[in-house]
Amino acid sequence: MGETLRSFKDLDVDCNLSASKAAKIAMLCPNCSGEFSSIDAVTLHLNSPSTCWPHESRPQQFPIPPGLRGSRSSTSTTTGYYHPRSGYVYGVGKNLFDKLQDDQYDYRRKINTYYPFHDEGEWELGRFLVENLTQTQIDRFLRLKWFHTRPRPSFTSKDQLLDWIDALPSFVSWKVSNLEFTGYKTTYPVQLIWRDALEVVKQLFSDPVFANHITFQPHVVNTGGQREYGDYMSADIAWKIQDHLPVGATQVPIILGSDKTPVTRTTGGLEMHPLFITIGNLDSDVRSKATLRAWRCVAYMPVAKFRVHPDYQGILQARLWHKCVDLVCANLKVAAKDGYFMPDPSRYIRYVFTPLIAHVCDLPEATMIATVSKNVSPITMAKQENFGDGYLYPPRTGQHTLQLIYEISKAVDPWDLDKFQKAAKAVHLSGVHMPFWRDWAFACPSVFLTAEVLHTCIKFFADHPLNWIKEAVGKPELDARFMIQHKRVGTRHFTKGVTHVNQMTGREHRDIQRTIIASIAGAAPPRFIRSIRALIDFIYLAQNPVHSPDSLKSMVQALSDFHVFKDAIVDAEARRGKKGVKEDFFIPKLELLQSFRGTVERLGSLMQFSADMTERLLITHCKHLFERTSRRSTDFTEQCVRILNRQESMELFNLYALFYSHGASLVNAINIEDEEITTVNPALSWVSRVLPDEAHSVHGPRPVRNHFLKGILSGDAHTAFHLTSTPDFNALTTVSIQTKFSLVDFNDAISQFINRLALSTGEYTRWDYRYGRFCTWNKFRLQLHSAFQSRVIMPSRVIQAYPPSDAFPLGNCDTVLINITGDDGQSTSRVAQVRLIFRPRIPQASDLVLPTFLSNPLLYVQFFNFVANPNDRPELAMWTVERAYTVDQHGKRYRCGGVVSLTDVTHAVELIPEYGNKVDGKISSATCLESYDRFFLNNFTDKESYHTFSTEFT
Repeated sequence: MGETLRSFKDLDVDCNLSASKAAKIAMLCPNCSGEFSSIDAVTLHLNSPSTCWPHESRPQQFPIPPGLRGSRSSTSTTTGYYHPRSGYVYGVGKNLFDKLQDDQYDYRRKINTYYPFHDEGEWELGRFLVENLTQTQIDRFLRLKWFHTRPRPSFTSKDQLLDWIDALPSFVSWKVSNLEFTGYKTTYPVQLIWRDALEVVKQLFSDPVFANHITFQPHVVNTGGQREYGDYMSADIAWKIQDHLPVGATQVPIILGSDKTPVTRTTGGLEMHPLFITIGNLDSDVRSKATLRAWRCVAYMPVAKFRVHPDYQGILQARLWHKCVDLVCANLKVAAKDGYFMPDPSRYIRYVFTPLIAHVCDLPEATMIATVSKNVSPITMAKQENFGDGYLYPPRTGQHTLQLIYEISKAVDPWDLDKFQKAAKAVHLSGVHMPFWRDWAFACPSVFLTAEVLHTCIKFFADHPLNWIKEAVGKPELDARFMIQHKRVGTRHFTKGVTHVNQMTGREHRDIQRTIIASIAGAAPPRFIRSIRALIDFIYLAQNPVHSPDSLKSMVQALSDFHVFKDAIVDAEARRGKKGVKEDFFIPKLELLQSFRGTVERLGSLMQFSADMTERLLITHCKHLFERTSRRSTDFTEQCVRILNRQESMELFNLYALFYSHGASLVNAINIEDEEITTVNPALSWVSRVLPDEAHSVHGPRPVRNHFLKGILSGDAHTAFHLTSTPDFNALTTVSIQTKFSLVDFNDAISQFINRLALSTGEYTRWDYRYGRFCTWNKFRLQLHSAFQSRVIMPSRVIQAYPPSDAFPLGNCDTVLINITGDDGQSTSRVAQVRLIFRPRIPQASDLVLPTFLSNPLLYVQFFNFVANPNDRPELAMWTVERAYTVDQHGKRYRCGGVVSLTDVTHAVELIPEYGNKVDGKISSATCLESYDRFFLNNFTDKESYHTFSTEFT
């Protein structure tokens, strides 16, 4: 489609025409297609006793929201209730897979499911070629001599293959709109490549893959007597919006995401500015994974260069962007105001409204969207001089902004750019006179510009606190402290330090946060460390997948603590700019942190709006696509659109054909069983339930291996352990163990263990450890449930216990938390280093039966004693432990060890040495744990450990 917009007024007319069309469609009954005078008349018709919707077709079961699927703790109870006037159904329609059967070639697919391909094998070949090879490579493949003696596929060229792929069913077509301004020329023609956002939302909302991962009603969740904030539907705004909607309406909350990205790094290189969309009904776990198709691209915004003075370049580009969003989202705005009948994944028709509840973006984009200048906050009334004072200012509401624009427009023509821009800057506006959200029901920038974790927390940490630490500690010393840290499996180790890399990913910044507090202890002033720890506390708490009033209170307190102690950063002369030391904290992202609590209460957990997702989409929808095109800038975007169309069609058709060819239902049945979660992959879960033998054909995240099914379980079944079936050493004697693992007191330890357990259990044995043999392992796996959501099984953690070697002269052994039961029956927690994993080995010909306490794997560990609690070092708020030693009869000191059961282990823990003022240059990561005696028990190891140490461990 092509259209020339000689002014923005023409664009407004197009939007209104589109809106009128949507309103007209909404006046038809979704069942009998009868015409009615209004939406209210349709609703009355559907609710009447003589309705065209048979009673037997009405739903019996709906999916359960994430917050009500199971409590987070075995000791807490979860209760909740739904909004009483929400989520009614009004008939039966067609879901996304049903609509595939409306395709013009469906009659052929009743004979051959994979038409136009010959069969499933040829379809898989064609899909593989299109997904992995360029067009030139496809042609080269099809011309191979290999086909001279073997059957050739039905398609004989890349053109024929691509034509067949393009013939697969697809629903939301792309359009090209040519835009131009009267009086303002651009370097190249301005093209908006887009599709109707409402049609994309209809496709997402009716996709049966998401049937068990979608929520239709606002609800309140209470856990342990406290309100719980999780996904959007469990927060305040969802309930308040529902109060203003007609009885029975269903919210389909719109979440947008956008960012500009360079595709080529050359000067004047290619840039793209895509706009993505998803819906807040989908579980946040589904929306947070790019491979699950929960986000869709709806537009590639033009990145135009105007032939004007540089002072006016930004204002024209911003106005163009807002008007493009106007066009793309025009029908969504109408649906937000008047409603729209739409089928859900289970085919039930709902009366939906589409409020804009979030726009995920970085700070520059948020400033452009809020139409404010760069020296003020886009979501509050704070100005630059207020950014560092630690106060929460009143919200910068959309109504306030529109009122300012209206008053300026009365006095100055908006197209007199010079005068209008000056008048706008005087009241801290950017000069955009028609923001896209101005007529979107319930949309307010102070709400939908959500607190965003990746840019506002993680990248803020890299740009500011990390640089302050480099100044206070010194780069060489900071690098040394990271380089010698003990290497743990599954954790990034910074072999070359952390100061030499200019470009780091968000994942690397998170890994630095993990050990930064304990690492700088002794090298920076205590008040300085406390200010940094307060920020890390805040960042960790902000990333909770669920929140309660208590966790929000802790988060606010952490930010308050930073402002109390931030003067230490100035005193250390750690905050610097181009002109030297800075004494202010005029940092825009620091001001945004003040709004986090309000965002959680209004919209739910912050992680569901993290830009990690959109950053990944920029790679898959822009940068990776560039490699699969001819790399001509003139038609690059059009090529990208064709590739995206094919990807979506192939993914959809592959799943549809899988079910259709096996005669399975195209409706994903609602599963209400309270199952443990090992992965979030809706398509895989559906196929695994219905066609378990075909699960291999589904792409995306794979399940975490569930050791709770076949592993060794702790006494309370809260922890699972896994050992390989084949030991690393199969028949070691006590002498060889003492020699190989350097465990001089192993004999005494195993003897004491046997005597103690025999006494307490009453089980005695004739087996003599002195003449026995042992199987030993170098590692085991430990698996827990999530500390936040007890139904979620976390990936297992590897615990190492390698003997001394050339690479690790003192062994490579990890540390754990062990539950020790004393003679008085009381349980206490102790930190220990695992030195040996073993089990007695009984010859097959022997009739000897081992007691229960010797039948399961055992550990030889060396203990640490707690010597300081978190209150003793408030700047760290960590436990301090020290190696436990004992003295033999000859006065020789050696480490205090003992034997415990494998199932006594409760957590894997990380110890960071107390380095003091300066790191010992002779120590390496291979000897770190063996060379120091005093350590900090790091509670920032990961989000799960942080929550456990903050709430459960004492």
